[in-house]
Amino acid sequence: MPKTTAAWREPGEYTKNLVQAALLRCGRYAIPMITSRAEVSVRYAETDMMGVVYHGSYLPWLEIGRTALLKEHGLPYRQLEAEGFFLPVLEVGLRYLKPARYDDTVTITTTLREKPTLRIRMEYELHRGEELIATGSTLHAFIDKAGRPVRPPPAFAEVMGRLFA
Repeated sequence: MPKTTAAWREPGEYTKNLVQAALLRCGRYAIPMITSRAEVSVRYAETDMMGVVYHGSYLPWLEIGRTALLKEHGLPYRQLEAEGFFLPVLEVGLRYLKPARYDDTVTITTTLREKPTLRIRMEYELHRGEELIATGSTLHAFIDKAGRPVRPPPAFAEVMGRLFA
């Protein structure tokens, strides 16, 4: 009989997840994830008349963080596009905690917490020095040149398989 319930898991997987959760709670288990850091210097054109960064200026910074993470792990976005794969943004969320100002140096920390399949979710923290100024996330889907959802290319899946092993 086919397994039709969405909650079905391989034998032992539920127990494995309980053990991982318990180890995580006591600080003895690390969930695989990858991170990257990039810096931007706030340009005058990104600010308003008060010298505060315009809220829409944060979106390109997320893109800088996202493309840096992929490139650092041997997956430059340019190569994905050349192979006919694209990662359009499906969702974006930003929470502004403190203003960034002209000439600030902003560090973008990008984190990929889960092994991507058809979709890929990135999380971001933006800091000015030690001060957290914004957090965000983006959700992307792999599509082909015709705009159809597709699985990631084999090379991408291989790299992610190694990173999330």
